[in-house]
Amino acid sequence: MNWFQHQLTLPAYRRGFHLITRHIVEAIPELATIQVGLLHVFISHTSASLTINENADPDVQTDLESSFNAIAPESFPYVHTCEGPDDMPAHVKASMLGSSVTIPITKGRLCLGTWQGIYLCEHRNHGGQRSLVLTVQGRTIS
Repeated sequence: MNWFQHQLTLPAYRRGFHLITRHIVEAIPELATIQVGLLHVFISHTSASLTINENADPDVQTDLESSFNAIAPESFPYVHTCEGPDDMPAHVKASMLGSSVTIPITKGRLCLGTWQGIYLCEHRNHGGQRSLVLTVQGRTIS
């Protein structure tokens, strides 16, 4: 069993849902050597999150952003307001979606469905760069 780990720094994205599958795959050259295994992706921030969802229709990204804004609006009477009106809603959204995703690997490829992609969910108006830890565990191709 082999383990590989990489740090990936993503550029600053505007608020919303952004497909990052390609960035992740490009950051793990060892992926092609894994016969069977798992990729764990962890975001080390509390106001952004990760999810897996449809990667084909960009309307999905728009609708996800609209839905989460309705669930955790900036107009709610939050107590934690010292970092701006978008901060506490960002924490709520990040808690709902989570800080990690795990994807199976088979024959050197991520086992995502045909219409699935990995999203960075940027919940701040100006979140800045985001750091991911990419950990692969698996048996290499012999």
